[in-house]
Amino acid sequence: MRTPAQRLADLGLELPAPPPAGGNYLPFRRVGTLLHLPGVIPSWNGELRWQGKVAADLTVAQGYEAAKLCALNLLACARLALGDLDRIRQIVSVNGYVNCVPGFADAPKVINGASDLLVELFGDAGRHVRAAIGVAGLPQNAAVEVQMVAEVDGP
Repeated sequence: MRTPAQRLADLGLELPAPPPAGGNYLPFRRVGTLLHLPGVIPSWNGELRWQGKVAADLTVAQGYEAAKLCALNLLACARLALGDLDRIRQIVSVNGYVNCVPGFADAPKVINGASDLLVELFGDAGRHVRAAIGVAGLPQNAAVEVQMVAEVDGP
């Protein structure tokens, strides 16, 4: 069975550096076997890649890619916390926020970018509960913000 890191490589993907905190919060918080990860925006090594409102400045497909990049950033935070993605037993929940125009009804299609990647990397253990919410704005005018909770092995 291929590890999440091997599956990342198979997809031609790599993890960025864990994003720096944009405020007074931690890059992760471990509570028992649960690893809580912060809301992250679609940046690559500190450079914001997707800005603007989905359905005005960006397409749903571009929002999907932004959410996928958020998932990579979350996994970078998880690797920082755990040392190895193999310690993730399962993804428990994902909350996704889409910077969009009023009345935008396709936030779930955008956040699928994160969800699809997690399932591709972790298989059934990547399936999770989720919220996908359209919002009026996000930090730095980011297109998407995603946060996650994972169940992990060991102390």
